[in-house]
Amino acid sequence: MLKESLQGDFKAAMKAQDAFALGVIRMVMSAMNNKGIEKRGKGLPADLSDDEILDVLAKEQKKRLDAVALYVTGGREDLAETERAEAAFIAKYLPAQLSREEIVAAVDAVIAGAASKEFGMIMKEAMAALKGKADGKMVGEIIKERLG
Repeated sequence: MLKESLQGDFKAAMKAQDAFALGVIRMVMSAMNNKGIEKRGKGLPADLSDDEILDVLAKEQKKRLDAVALYVTGGREDLAETERAEAAFIAKYLPAQLSREEIVAAVDAVIAGAASKEFGMIMKEAMAALKGKADGKMVGEIIKERLG
């Protein structure tokens, strides 16, 4: 479903001659193709599931957000703004992010049901429960706060 949505938006951007949207969608589709090639190399079918496409989209958005931080520290606000716009464009294909309070509630539920209070185990379970809905950095900070 996501792949069809991206392909439809790609066609619409081509018709509208929207160079920005075309560029971002091409980058995302290229990353998806690379993931398919990687899967085929492991002997798996090259078709990506929606979860795998979401992973690719999240990674591409994270790359843009990391670049924004680097450009800002380097004094290149013009490039940082481009990266912000690309990250925002990719965000429309990702599920809505949970608020901090919702993440805290989910982390508390994971901690309450966890067999051990080890950070790594709780982080793994929390990220599985919040897949695609929360930033891993924020989840890690909340877990550290809760574990003391």
